[in-house]
Amino acid sequence: MRVHLATDHAGMELSAHLLSHLTAAGYDVVDHGPTSYDPEDDYPSFCINAAEAVVADQAQGTEALGIVLGGSGNGEQIAANKVRGVRAALAWNLDTARLARQHNDANVIAVGGRQHSVEEATAIIEAFLAEPFSGAERHARRIAQIALYEGSGRVA
Repeated sequence: MRVHLATDHAGMELSAHLLSHLTAAGYDVVDHGPTSYDPEDDYPSFCINAAEAVVADQAQGTEALGIVLGGSGNGEQIAANKVRGVRAALAWNLDTARLARQHNDANVIAVGGRQHSVEEATAIIEAFLAEPFSGAERHARRIAQIALYEGSGRVA
């Protein structure tokens, strides 16, 4: 599986750890930046680039998910969700990470680097990456309703 990773300055330590950890675990990790610490950096471009790459890979049939990191993960989730086809979920524990995949078929996870230890955040992300979408009809129906609105502006 390909994993697209992006952060801002607040998630740099966690991002560096994940790049190494996930690569060692066999994931094809693509780092969308930043490449150096800048306390004044702006996360939207990094997160949007990672989210666009997830959607592009999935459209080509490549199994791909994304990880966006920041201090809280909130802004990063918002930025990623501006990309058509992205369902980014803010996860703060194992249950929210698993449910994001099971029920929402989330393709990007947002995690706050300042909200968790590296070990906690890694476990949350591993749970997200390992969890499949349930495929349950009610969940698929709801995702389709969101996609309808995203594509047409029409509410089902």
